[in-house]
Amino acid sequence: MGLIVRSSAIHAAGCYTTTPVRKGERVAEYTGRHISKDEADKLYVDSPVTYLFGLGEGDIVIDGFCTAMFINHSCDGNCETREDDDGRVWVIALRDIRAETEITYDYCLYDGGDDPCTCYCGASNCRGSMYSTGEIRRRKAEARKAAKKRGKRKAVKTRTQR
Repeated sequence: MGLIVRSSAIHAAGCYTTTPVRKGERVAEYTGRHISKDEADKLYVDSPVTYLFGLGEGDIVIDGFCTAMFINHSCDGNCETREDDDGRVWVIALRDIRAETEITYDYCLYDGGDDPCTCYCGASNCRGSMYSTGEIRRRKAEARKAAKKRGKRKAVKTRTQR
């Protein structure tokens, strides 16, 4: 299987296949050092760009510097990722992919601090974020809770001003 990195309409650079890929075929492996999430947070505290891939529950991440790090997010990706029992992560084709097609998968992010992780995939089902649907719901609930709390503080302050 041949992969190349070149300019992408989704994000600056993307990963493209040079040969056809069959559904279920391994496209790439996401490789790099396995480090703790805490170590990654310290390493990249001031860095706007990381290529981290969470394993299992997310306590361990792959600090990826490989061809697979150029695979962009899409809400309607042509691939998915699968972690095997050895902690290796494979990018697997969800459907047949023609040669010269950009390889994408849904990142389903669950951690990103205050970063909105805006999605630019252009898919018809684009949710506007690289976060998972569960993480989007969680963040919206937190925002509603915070807004409600601010509203209560404001009401208390208004009453005491009278």
